[in-house]
Amino acid sequence: MIKFLVILLNAFFVFFTDKPLSGEPSLSPRAQEQRIKWHIETDELDYPVNDAYLDSLRNMGITIYHTSRWFNGASCEMNEAQEKQVENLPFVAKVEMTRDDSAPIYSPIKRILQNTTTSPLPPDGATDAQLDLFNLRPLLLAGYEGQGILMAICDGGFYNADTLSCFRQAQELGHFDFTDDEDDFYGTTGAHGTACLSTISGILEWYYGAATKANYYLMRSEEDETESPKEMDNLVAALEKADSLGVNIFSVSLGYALFDNDAWTLNKFTDLDGRTTRVSLAATIAARKGMLVCVAAGNEGNSEWQTISAPGDADSILTVGAVDTDRMIGSFSSWGPSSDNRIKPDVCAVGVQTALIHPSGIIFNGNGTSFATPLMAGLAASLWSALPDENAMQIRERIIRSSDRYSQPDPYRYGYGIPDAWLAYTMTLPEGTEHIQHSAERIQKVLRNEQILLMYDGQIYDILGRRIE
Repeated sequence: MIKFLVILLNAFFVFFTDKPLSGEPSLSPRAQEQRIKWHIETDELDYPVNDAYLDSLRNMGITIYHTSRWFNGASCEMNEAQEKQVENLPFVAKVEMTRDDSAPIYSPIKRILQNTTTSPLPPDGATDAQLDLFNLRPLLLAGYEGQGILMAICDGGFYNADTLSCFRQAQELGHFDFTDDEDDFYGTTGAHGTACLSTISGILEWYYGAATKANYYLMRSEEDETESPKEMDNLVAALEKADSLGVNIFSVSLGYALFDNDAWTLNKFTDLDGRTTRVSLAATIAARKGMLVCVAAGNEGNSEWQTISAPGDADSILTVGAVDTDRMIGSFSSWGPSSDNRIKPDVCAVGVQTALIHPSGIIFNGNGTSFATPLMAGLAASLWSALPDENAMQIRERIIRSSDRYSQPDPYRYGYGIPDAWLAYTMTLPEGTEHIQHSAERIQKVLRNEQILLMYDGQIYDILGRRIE
């Protein structure tokens, strides 16, 4: 592997003590309309952080990468002397390092992307098998192809996605880069995101995506130089941006467990409970705010780590495992359950020899839960376009209930199994399911002792996900 000389400074997440609830919430008109439609209340999480606090940090010469209204803080770049100054500021509750400049300046293994091996694919009916696996073509033939649904695809790079003829360029409504890399968004940042996008929106003579009429935003959160918790905060920023834009479905083929600095490595037996990492909490919050979040289970099934990674442990999302077109689980697909024994992955899609479109425009095969995930997101988009009055939790419920292992889920490999899109569309949900978005299980923000806390299943946790007795 070629090693590039990159100068990095330490990165930190700075938690603020309080937040003013004045002005307007950080929500677009579309987002506000959807909150009203699905009876989702605006709360403190929707308001921005204190501008005065940010100005104070900037006046100290500190670079702010992005802010977090959900966690009332900011991701910053600063040196050791600045860190000590910031820790003593009266409006700062805590400072947490998220990237160490002494870590390696390249990542020899990208944890989720490592199993994306490729090979040529004959063009005849390239996508037939992967669409038919979850019986999606009847839904597409009925005219439900994601129209009216807004998606976000978050990844590490979208090489040539702005020029490929297989994409209807008018459906991309914009792009956002949440990294501090200086690479061109569509240029030298890699092709993984482009391949993921093709499973949703790609159209060629022998190729058809799972939701070709959905509009979408492209988002980049994965950095090339290191593997650090800062990337998780980049992903948090992407989730918050998607929420503010009124995105319906968020697809991310990234995950975090092992880092370049061993001090940050997660404990798979306790940390993967959906309430420990900010990125997993953020995915759950996004779900409670009305988004359907689809996350790759991971490609660690054959490795020493073996299990899922964050944010695949989040609650109320769809964590996606990889199968082949014969319904056999990919050996690399990460194992569940979550550390608090919730079924993971939730569902599976084709991630073994998935038909993809290369940035050169050719059709090829790739392996990885990375590709199963946008396929599942595309299924959800087309299903939701057929049922536009339902909310995210109802669409998720339909997908799970239609899956082939729903009555006897596998908590280790398949979860609820492989959905049937047409069955998901035609089934009648049990009475009361329409209120699942607003059940007692949902996360609510409360104020206690001037700290922002989360309530989950009747228990109170601090903003880091630790239970408060």
